[in-house]
Amino acid sequence: MSGSVFKEYWNKPDETKKTFTSDGWFKTGDTSVYKDGAYRILGRTSVDIIKSGGYKISALDIENHLLTHPNIKECAVLGLPDITWGEKVAAVLVTENGEEISIYDLKEWCKDKLPSYLIPSEVRCMPEIQRNAMGKINKKDLIRIIFPKVLN
Repeated sequence: MSGSVFKEYWNKPDETKKTFTSDGWFKTGDTSVYKDGAYRILGRTSVDIIKSGGYKISALDIENHLLTHPNIKECAVLGLPDITWGEKVAAVLVTENGEEISIYDLKEWCKDKLPSYLIPSEVRCMPEIQRNAMGKINKKDLIRIIFPKVLN
């Protein structure tokens, strides 16, 4: 508990109750792991953790790997609903030269860099990825806009 964390949501007692533990600790909504004596934040539980086939997958880790591709300028990794695995990994890419990267080419490039369950099974190339006023990518909106059929 810390005095530097806000006390409550203004006029939202139910939201405040869900966001703080009974002894006053703020629940950040992040998922982390403790390994080798250190904590590592994997991402926002609601959008950056993909649950697929029993794995908890960090979208941020996959994004960091994809950004090492010589033609990927920007990316967002998303979890799409999947009847078999719970969720499947998808990537929205912005390339340096504006050319598309096929799912086949992306899988080929990833195969010696990532375990198979982390490799995106769907890819969409876009001229840009929309951001909100804070400069952040709203992944829920991105799924709704770019992959509308998976939500029906």
